[in-house]
Amino acid sequence: MFLLVQREEKQLEASLDALLSQVADLKNSLGSFIYKLENEYDRLTWPSVLDSFALLSGQLNTLNKVLKHEKTPLFRNQVIIPLVLSPDRDEDLMRQTEGRVPVFSHEVVPDHLRTKPDPEVEEQEKQLTTDAARIGADAAQKQIQSLNKMCSNLLEKISKEERESESGGLRPNKQTFNPADTNALVAAVAFGKGLSNWRPSGSSGPGQPGQPGAGTILAGASGLQQVQMAGAPNQQQPLLSGVQMAQAGQTGKMPSGIKTNIKSASMHPYQR
Repeated sequence: MFLLVQREEKQLEASLDALLSQVADLKNSLGSFIYKLENEYDRLTWPSVLDSFALLSGQLNTLNKVLKHEKTPLFRNQVIIPLVLSPDRDEDLMRQTEGRVPVFSHEVVPDHLRTKPDPEVEEQEKQLTTDAARIGADAAQKQIQSLNKMCSNLLEKISKEERESESGGLRPNKQTFNPADTNALVAAVAFGKGLSNWRPSGSSGPGQPGQPGAGTILAGASGLQQVQMAGAPNQQQPLLSGVQMAQAGQTGKMPSGIKTNIKSASMHPYQR
């Protein structure tokens, strides 16, 4: 009898060591993944995230295999009894729990040694179990079929969106402007095509008599509609030639009005 108990204790210790090793590996992987999410999110790629999830999934499967192994005793049959409770700080407990549990007092024991959920959670679980038992087999089958149909429709919509997005990427980009409107706008800015030459009655241009005013320029805008860009510099030649001819005709004698103004400007007001 003593040998049997000793064998069970050794088997329990070996199982606990294997279980602690697997849990430690899982904790390290979770810590590394959380660190990447918090500090390396700008350089994190989707394949790297998938690799982290695959590693965690593999470690969880290994942990389940250890728990379901035939040599692993049923931990639910083991009872843990706290022998000493103290409100003082325990350094060994701090080291074993990596600083998470500083003291082993009556406040933390119910949380760490609980083998059942909270009473509120347990009550909700019982209510859900009761509601599930009330549903008949036919009603449950109908709900299952309805849920499967909804999932199938959702998957079809997602697949359709993916196909449309892939085909849309292969097609040329849709034209977002109208060439006719663009050409009309350029013609209006460059040549005044389509602009109205209307002005209010009684208003006169800023030019002096004998000089072309704003009305003349607006009136001539309609004549520029048929002129191409290459001929635009040549339109200034008649105006320049007219100015040069007027200056050439006035080189012989200066008008009397200008002489009077010059004389009056040269006289001092206190010399009269």
